[in-house]
Amino acid sequence: MTRKFFGTDGIRGRTNEGAMTAATVMRVGQAAGTHFLRGDHRHRVVIGKDTRLSGYMMESALVAGFTSVGMDVIMTGPLPTPAIALLTREMRADLGVMISASHNPFEDNGIKLFGPDGYKLSDEAEAAIELLLEQQPVLVQPDQIGRARRIDDASGRYIHAVKQSISSDTRFDGLKVVVDCAHGAAYEVSPSAIWELGADVIAIGVSPNGANINDGVGSTSLDAIRKRVVEEGADIGIALDGDADRLIVIDEKGKAVDGDQIMGLIATRLHEQGALRGGGVVATVMSNLGLERYLQSMGLTLERTKVGDRYVLERMRAGGFNLGGEQSGHMILTDHATTGDGTMAALSVLASLVRTGKPASELLHVFDPVPQLLKNVRYSGSTPLENAVVKQTISDSENELAGKGRLVIRASGTEPVIRVMAEGDDAAQVEAVVDRICEAVKAAA
Repeated sequence: MTRKFFGTDGIRGRTNEGAMTAATVMRVGQAAGTHFLRGDHRHRVVIGKDTRLSGYMMESALVAGFTSVGMDVIMTGPLPTPAIALLTREMRADLGVMISASHNPFEDNGIKLFGPDGYKLSDEAEAAIELLLEQQPVLVQPDQIGRARRIDDASGRYIHAVKQSISSDTRFDGLKVVVDCAHGAAYEVSPSAIWELGADVIAIGVSPNGANINDGVGSTSLDAIRKRVVEEGADIGIALDGDADRLIVIDEKGKAVDGDQIMGLIATRLHEQGALRGGGVVATVMSNLGLERYLQSMGLTLERTKVGDRYVLERMRAGGFNLGGEQSGHMILTDHATTGDGTMAALSVLASLVRTGKPASELLHVFDPVPQLLKNVRYSGSTPLENAVVKQTISDSENELAGKGRLVIRASGTEPVIRVMAEGDDAAQVEAVVDRICEAVKAAA
């Protein structure tokens, strides 16, 4: 079945266009609510959001949709995506919804759905909801319309949960930490959680106005936090994205540390403790070959999935792994969470910083990455990966890199872009391969 609404991470688009109109979002609420009306109990959905101006409109539309099919609604206000996953499970809700477009600009918005177990929905569940979107909703009788209420203690519940992910005797006294919340969903909870554990916290990106989320701050705009870490003489910087389900770390020298190094650090600690399950780590095809080689040196494996943290999580659950993630910063620690959690992963890194006494630049240089290059080629009105010349160019490049590197070519799931990534021991060869394929794609597009 061709997916009309759902992409690699829920439904996402420009506000007041396509799937992100109030009318369509209300229908999503009706369809998702109908799909989860199972059993004769009073049904409940938890709805959270980030700080986008359009969040109010989307929240109201979803409330209308869910209540019209008989679901009660609990609204939390701005909270990270992992907090909604947690509360969905904790409050015995039938469904959780996060209104966010993650690292996208404020003009965009999106909807992420969680089942009653706190996990993102499977492809099959999303397909079932898409089918319901094509049908007229079954509206309940007036006396069965759902009720809606806001709760005030959601932030405290989440802060308590993330603090429980590290040992009870761990404190961050003496650490100076810059926390960049991207003017997004974690602008209150993440600095609070780290401060409560004793750190001296310098918070930036914590003044949302509805239009400044991810604007020059956060995990995709690192200049501000790099500068602040160096200026303040901080031990480390923590950069979250708009919905705080991923992070990038900045060391004391102002250098960015990606998800691969963070996964390597956490895997090492868990392996030393005998607590790493599954015999290794799950990551995507984008993770650096250097991470794979490092894990192999410890007798561990790196299992790869297609891009998308929910595919990582599906493999983790199937194979009994408790650590997985993405190079982009999603860290999934299933001993404590059901989805990627930037704040929780940050606490794990800070705990290692305290335990080892090493500077962040040393602690977080876990392996030497091999040269890797990623370029994006925008296209319109065609399918360039179906072009014969493009196919041949890719095949020739794969043969050239055989045994010396990797090539990953994929279409973005959220925009009309072909992503071309190559890595290998020879940086010049990697660059030449990527440029050759990009030129072929451009010519075909």
